[in-house]
Amino acid sequence: MASVTLRAVREDHGWTQQELARRMGVSQTIISLWEHGTRALPRRRLAQLQNLGVELDPTALPMRKAVVAAGVDFAQELANLGYPGLAHYQNGEPNWNPAQLLMLALAQNQLDRRMAEALPWLVFRYYEMDWQWVCREAKLQDLQNRLGFTLLLANELAAQKHHVEAAHRLSGVEQKLRRSLLVKEDTYCNDRMTEAERRWLREQRPSEAAVWNLLSDLQPEHLTHVA
Repeated sequence: MASVTLRAVREDHGWTQQELARRMGVSQTIISLWEHGTRALPRRRLAQLQNLGVELDPTALPMRKAVVAAGVDFAQELANLGYPGLAHYQNGEPNWNPAQLLMLALAQNQLDRRMAEALPWLVFRYYEMDWQWVCREAKLQDLQNRLGFTLLLANELAAQKHHVEAAHRLSGVEQKLRRSLLVKEDTYCNDRMTEAERRWLREQRPSEAAVWNLLSDLQPEHLTHVA
């Protein structure tokens, strides 16, 4: 959880630092360190805050270290973050920062089509995620084209929903990311497609995919589960 968020939820509940410290069983000094960002709030404390009735914004959840993507149940995690298309997989509260889950999904060479279709929704729903972190990670992993395509689709969804704030934010991030567009052709998390499929997509892909040098037929009208 971001330090500014911890302070905000504390003040929303009318608690002083001393009161929150008492409720969490820590010192007031520790609360102050968390709020000023001097010390990171441990993940185990998030459940404790939830038990105190604090509603946590998933974008404030701390990033996990040494993550093995093979152990991530993308369907369940997307459902826990509120994706209606996979609601039947929901099993508890969100425990992944949507920014980190997005980057893990985009890094997959073979991602289930249903998961791929959920990613523009994830970007649209959590358009206030830490884009500086996301774009940095994308460039480090050469995933900026996949991310840019996702942003473009999400931006079109925001425009269709007349969500001006989200559309403005997503458009700005996508335009900045275009400066680092990769010339190399890529797929949208589907590297196992045959050469025949690749040839067909080069001719038939929508403009959104062509802009980002991706082989994909995904279009906004395919994203039927946008809340």
